[in-house]
Amino acid sequence: MSQRLRVLIIGGGFGGLFCTKRLARADVDITVLDRSAGHLFQPLLYQCATGKLSIGHISRPLREEFARYKNVRTLLGEAVELDPVARSVTALRPDETTFVVEYDVLVLAAGMRQSYLGNEKFAHWAPGMKTLDDALEIRQRIFTAFEIAETLPPGPERTSWLTFAVAGGGPTGVELAGQIREMATRTLANEFHSIQPEEARVLLFDGGDRVLKSFAPDLSAKAQHGLEKLGVEMHFGVHVTDVRRDGVTVTPKNGGAAEDFAARTVLWTAGVEAVEFARHVAEVLGAQTDRAGRIQVEPDLTVPGHPDVFVIGDLAGLDKLPGVAENAMQGGMHAAACIRRDLAGKPRKPYRYRDLGSAAYISSGNALLQVGRVRLSGYLGWMAWGLIHIAFLTGVSNRISTVATWLASIARAGRYHRAFMLGASDRPDERYTYSSWDPEEPPPQQHRAAGS
Repeated sequence: MSQRLRVLIIGGGFGGLFCTKRLARADVDITVLDRSAGHLFQPLLYQCATGKLSIGHISRPLREEFARYKNVRTLLGEAVELDPVARSVTALRPDETTFVVEYDVLVLAAGMRQSYLGNEKFAHWAPGMKTLDDALEIRQRIFTAFEIAETLPPGPERTSWLTFAVAGGGPTGVELAGQIREMATRTLANEFHSIQPEEARVLLFDGGDRVLKSFAPDLSAKAQHGLEKLGVEMHFGVHVTDVRRDGVTVTPKNGGAAEDFAARTVLWTAGVEAVEFARHVAEVLGAQTDRAGRIQVEPDLTVPGHPDVFVIGDLAGLDKLPGVAENAMQGGMHAAACIRRDLAGKPRKPYRYRDLGSAAYISSGNALLQVGRVRLSGYLGWMAWGLIHIAFLTGVSNRISTVATWLASIARAGRYHRAFMLGASDRPDERYTYSSWDPEEPPPQQHRAAGS
């Protein structure tokens, strides 16, 4: 049996990826446990959902990513139970059987999931944007909506299928809303005979007074102007208080009258919360959490009283760290540096997050970039946005194919990855099928832990 330090990293996102790479040449044995055994480039998930990029452009198998490192093994499984005394994690296989992984040091990089702010039933009608499954479901819903509208006569029902509601005015909500309108006015404009896709309405709802509140006000204003030019209808100072089969209800924050909107496609980007395994870890270790489930950690990103357990990325509750990819990357590198210093008999250093800026895509040729005092928008922002995203994509082939796809989309309005699946009558979990299963209320769902 190996006598080397055993490091278990839960989650193959940015934090887990960067931690593994920084440790790969150290005198340790690394196990990366992930529920999909793949690294997903989440910042471009919306482009997969709207047919601009394929699954392969934004994801890569972790086994392929770490193949050259002999001390790294990748396991497919969902973390469900932590035993801090035995220093072991129980994981669930896809066939519902379990296995146990032992560790000396645990790095929790499981990330966050979509939060419906206590209204879990909304998830049935309003998918979030966190996983490849989410992206493919959204792609199915968007393109199917246009197809169904094509078969309907003019009237309220057709209009509801051509109305898309987006909850949340952060980067993901803004990017989704802009892409749907761009798709309707460019990609689909000349492909239908009965409907006019450019008449599709995109409604963006947010509780604040502007989009992209994490950006400087002047950039936020430019983003709003860009969305208005695309035709996105923005509603501020409201909360989405009901989501159902045929639309949404929004209620003003100031207590005004609620308003109903008929929309057969609703997308949710309004909040995040810790995955259940992270909450389980906090409970088992006696750690404090905030309302979203982020775990309070020491300055070195370890759980108080448990120096062998690191919490990085979105899950780390320290100094209001932002839930962005850069924080996860830096947290992963920090955890790796601490482990290396332990091996060398040196004291650990506290985590110092360096703000590398923010970027948001509005439409083709229009994006925002904010890095300190540097603020770019329009075409320059779009070029900078593209360069940054290409730099952090995993795999040379992914970078080349993504650049080629983007260049092709500039020359032609088409989207080359629009394929979607409708399922069958024996697949009631599919939202639109050739069956009659479409209840007014979703069936009760079994609840179990969700880890990496």
